[in-house]
Amino acid sequence: MRITEYRACRRVLEFPPMRNIRLAFGALFVLFSCLSFSQTAAPKNLYPMQEGFVDSHGALIYYKVLGRGTPLMVVHGGPGASHDYLLPHLLPLMRTNKLVFIDERGSGRSSKIEDAKQYTVANMVEDIESVRQALGLGKISLLGHSAGGVLAEAYALKYQQNLSHLILGSTFASTKELNEALAAMKRNMDPSARKRVDEFEAAGLFGKGAAWEHGRYPDEYAKLAWGPGYFPFLYRNHPDPNYDPAGGNTSTAWDVYREMWGSHGEFVVDGNLAAVEYLDKLSTIKTPTLILVGEFDESDPKMSKEMHAKIAGSKLVILPNSGHMTFVDQPNLFIKTVSEFVAH
Repeated sequence: MRITEYRACRRVLEFPPMRNIRLAFGALFVLFSCLSFSQTAAPKNLYPMQEGFVDSHGALIYYKVLGRGTPLMVVHGGPGASHDYLLPHLLPLMRTNKLVFIDERGSGRSSKIEDAKQYTVANMVEDIESVRQALGLGKISLLGHSAGGVLAEAYALKYQQNLSHLILGSTFASTKELNEALAAMKRNMDPSARKRVDEFEAAGLFGKGAAWEHGRYPDEYAKLAWGPGYFPFLYRNHPDPNYDPAGGNTSTAWDVYREMWGSHGEFVVDGNLAAVEYLDKLSTIKTPTLILVGEFDESDPKMSKEMHAKIAGSKLVILPNSGHMTFVDQPNLFIKTVSEFVAH
């Protein structure tokens, strides 16, 4: 609003009770002008952001909304990570969609639950639904990455009517199959590194070191598991120059992680995610589904191929020269593939 128009509006708002009908009509004209200026559309290259919390069955779930358009909710992996690792890589999607990121219960900016037994796939599905309802999103596209893909599958199996599109990125539908893939990754390690990993796991991974270290991996184990163990399956085309193999020791929500993944190391899932065996249920998903996986993904592409075969009409895209972080290794192809899919 120009300064002269601002002053005119202010004079009208401060004017004493009007005695003259002509002045009244003049005042109304200026007020309508003020309203028209205040409601001017935002520039097309300006994207809004909103954040807050939704109270979901006792958990305060953090959400962040970016951009405009049809809603696309994104569910992160881990378990026990946060939405932060998805940014800034997924930002271009907000040019065509209202991006809704959440931090799962107990993770990131969302609140903790005293009883760790409440960190379950079923409860996290209800958190997704609570956010969808609270924000009035209607039908949504839902994208789940890694362990977040399990939540997306579980949501589709219960709330399919609320979905317009389903996107499963670098994920699994059978923990038994995932454990086979993880065991193969471990066998791929240099023998000396694998031997040291085995020694750590045999001795127990928690309750070691100083008091503040008891609830997480020993640093040496973290560096071995997430370094030579995982790194070849995380990145291929664009390795993250800031990647720190031990970084997860301080960024992981360990109460969530141990309840869901388990306490026996990176190469076996024996927490409550062990109950994830959805292969026989996937055929009931009729929502348009896109399955994304990296050519060298830690979530073995053969699992994505099997999911593709189970979900009728689904689309499978294997991103070449890519590991688990497909949106980092092949950013343009990832964004283009997702954007075009949710547009139809």
